[in-house]
Amino acid sequence: MIIIPNCKNLEIKHVVCDYNGTIAKDGDVLPEVKALFKILATRYKLYVITADTFGSVKKQMQTYGCEIKILSSKDHTAEKEAFIEELGSTSCVALGNGNNDAKMLAKAEVGIAIIGDEGCAKETFMASDILCKSISEALEFLIYPKRLIATLRR
Repeated sequence: MIIIPNCKNLEIKHVVCDYNGTIAKDGDVLPEVKALFKILATRYKLYVITADTFGSVKKQMQTYGCEIKILSSKDHTAEKEAFIEELGSTSCVALGNGNNDAKMLAKAEVGIAIIGDEGCAKETFMASDILCKSISEALEFLIYPKRLIATLRR
């Protein structure tokens, strides 16, 4: 449990990451993700949720210790939000950057927006609890929880 003073207590079990723009660029996983996922996989259940625009997610993520959820509906925003609900929103951290990530981040107990090379949609930024300039910075919040405490406490 992570106790955030004057805010809330977190019992995070699931980390849900959008793929392109968040942990990947143009269909290729960012180099820093592998080492961070290796550490996080010992503490949390990891998920990658994606429309798989480049058709590369399964090959790219095969050794990263995560479950892949490929979106299949016409409304990816609602499908991502529903996935967080299925897992139990109070046990989830969600990371994303695109407009279709906004409701997922808002539904999760902690939503982290990433301003990477693809930028970050305004709706996603506004729906997040934390805004990070890179995926490594965002994932490190879960490895070094005192950073999370420092950012969220009131």
